[in-house]
Parts: sequence; C-alpha cells; structure tokens
Amino acid sequence: MFDFDMLGLSPTLLAAVKSAGYDSPTPIQNQAIPLALAGHDIMGLAQTGTGKTAAFGLPLVEHLLTHQGKREPKSVKALILAPTRELTNQIAENLRAYVKGSHLRVGTVVGGQSINVQMRFLERGTDILVATPGRLIDLMDRRAVRLDLAQFLVLDEADQMLDLGFIHALRRIAPELGTPRQTMLFSATMPKQMEELSRTYLTNPRRVQVSPPGKAADKVTQCVHFVAKSEKPAMLRELLRRHPDTLSLVFSRTKHGAEKLMKGLVADGFDAASIHGNKSQGQRDRAIKAFKDGQVKILVATDVAARGIDIPDVRTVYNYDLPEVPDNYVHRIGRTARAGRDGEAIAFCCAEEVGLLNQIEKVMKVSIPVGSGRKPEEVKVEKPKRGGGGGGQGQRRRRSGGGGGGQGHGQGQAPAPAKPRQARRNKQRRKPAA
Repeated sequence: MFDFDMLGLSPTLLAAVKSAGYDSPTPIQNQAIPLALAGHDIMGLAQTGTGKTAAFGLPLVEHLLTHQGKREPKSVKALILAPTRELTNQIAENLRAYVKGSHLRVGTVVGGQSINVQMRFLERGTDILVATPGRLIDLMDRRAVRLDLAQFLVLDEADQMLDLGFIHALRRIAPELGTPRQTMLFSATMPKQMEELSRTYLTNPRRVQVSPPGKAADKVTQCVHFVAKSEKPAMLRELLRRHPDTLSLVFSRTKHGAEKLMKGLVADGFDAASIHGNKSQGQRDRAIKAFKDGQVKILVATDVAARGIDIPDVRTVYNYDLPEVPDNYVHRIGRTARAGRDGEAIAFCCAEEVGLLNQIEKVMKVSIPVGSGRKPEEVKVEKPKRGGGGGGQGQRRRRSGGGGGGQGHGQGQAPAPAKPRQARRNKQRRKPAA
C-alpha cells in the first residue's frame, strides 16, 4: 500500500486529504501526482471511478499553495475545463475539500445559471476556475474574466469534449492563457483525435496509463439481456424489484424517452427521478441530491449524467438503451463500482441495437456475458444523411428539397426532384400566354 505521505504533498494538503477520507492513492494518483508536482505536462488515461480528479487536483492545489500571490480582479490562476455541468460541479466539490482551511478560492461557471451572479463572483478574481467551455466564452466576450495569468490548464474527460464539438471552443480559449503553463489532459477513453489534441496543447507530456483505454473498471460485473424492444419496460421493472433498497442508475438514449420511462416507473410505485437536457440546472441538481441522499432509489438519465455523477453507493447501472457512441458505454457503467466497491452493469439489447452492441464489444475488446435471451440477427438501421440543419427539422428540410442555401443536401448529391404536382405547376407557368 502506498501512502499520500510519500508523494511530496505539503502537511497542509495532507491534512485536507485525510479529512476528505482518502487512505492511500489509487494507481493513477500514485503515478501522476509526482510527475505533475515536478511540472510535467500530463496525459492521463484511467478507468472511470479511479480518482482522476485527485490526480490533477492535488498537485494543482499544491502548486498554488506554494506559490502564493495577490489575486487580481477578474483573474484566474488555474483553469479546469469539463464537458458537462454535473462534472464541473463534482470537480469543484472535490477541490473545495482539498483547499479547506486555506486562502484559495474555487469557482464554477456553467450554463443554466445566472451569468450575472458568476460575473460578480469573478470580479474579485479566483484561484481555480472550473468551467464548461460555452459559458466561459460568454464571460470572455463580456470581459468578465481574464485568463492571461492562468499558468495551469486541465482538460477533464477530453474525449467527450471532442464528441460534443468543444474543440472549436478550446481553440478559442487556450491562446488566452498565460505562458509558459502546465497542461494536464485526463480521460478514460482514447479516440484517435486525442493524440492530435495532445500534440497541439501539451509540451513533451508524460503519459500515465493504468489500464487499456476503453476498459471497464475491474469490479464491474457486466451482462446483456437480449429482449424485444416492447419487452424492455417489463424486464426493467422485474430486475428493479429484486433490489428495492439499492441505488440504480438507468440510461435512456433520448430526453423524451428518459422522462417517459421515469413517469412510468413512478406510476408503478417506484421512487424515481430523471435528469436530461430539458431539465433546468436546479431540477437536475435536486434530482441528483435526492438520489445521492437515498430519497429516490432510481435515477433515469441521458448521457448528460454519464460523467460527473460520483455516488459510491450506486449498485447497478442499467443500459435501457444502448448508446450510439461506444465510448459512452464505458463512462455509463463507470458510475458504479466506484471507490473500490463492487457494481453491476446490465444492458438491454433489441434487434435494432445488435450493431451498437458489436461496436461496444469491439472498443472494449471483450464479449459481454449473456444474461438471458439469444442474440438476434443484426438489423441494419439506416442513419439519416448529414446536412440541412439539426435533428428532425433538418431531415424534413431535406425531404422537401429546402436545406438553406444548398446545405440541405449531402456533398456530391443532386437536389431532390420536384414532386409531380409541383412539376405540373412549373410546366404550366412556363407555357406562353394564349
């Protein structure tokens, strides 16, 4: 067993670590903390639930405690970027435990909350700012925050930031930071774009990898049930009734699906709540708190909750719908078996999702054990072509041939032919007057 005393942390920070209930460092912490304290850029890869926040948070706080300086108005000394509001709040909560009793200030800026309140907080300056990229850019545009004094940059769950298209925001934010600076990038999965990202923003980084990218936590027991789509609700209820006193996290692919599933569970007598993109930040925070406190036993969520929920008591994760992005499966099931505990990940797979299951198993390099049913033949689900705007609205424009300045058609595609009735009208208009 390694001990935090051997990692080079100051007595002040060691006291905060012990007060937070940490006994000994995890493998990612044991490897990353000494390198970060030495000033190296870090590229850290580790399973979810293995303590990545402390791996970058503790050396960051140590540096700021050692190099004390006057806090200037609107300034930031260290910036941490995260893809979701929930993860941002979770990181900040951990950091506040590390800086307890010191002069350091930790702040958060996320969407869905009053930007005026955030501007007032930033007026006095802050030592560590944890932010989602979109809201941070809003504050930069209003000149409410300055980053030129920031000497530390952390990108947490950088792979999801790439998935959500935050790369453009990152290109806008990074040049505003001070130089030289120390940059740390942490993630549980390693898509190809991550190498490019590391080359762009990290200088001679030390790579710290304690498990293969895309691998689930060792203590997660996985299984998949092959079941018809119409039979998923009954199977979920049957499994939930087997463990009525444990916390269960249920993932749905869509916001509408999550809300409908939650209301159905409540109607059947289950203590359930939901979080998704249609909920306000206050509603999401209250639902997570009720789940964490055990007031509700079931939390139904979209992938907005796949990262940022750090509740050690979550016993089971249900993939009611399989995710369309294979890496998201890893992050979903990483919500259980946290802090060294055991956990169970149960997936439902209908015929239309067999292709998604195959992709997940390919990424994880495992064959998920079958809990029940037989694997059906893969049903090819044709995805809508890109272009013409977002979501279903863009698809309707493509069918009508509208797409806004030609953007409704995919590259190299000819415009859709006019409908017969419209063609007859056009022909009549072209006839010369009698």
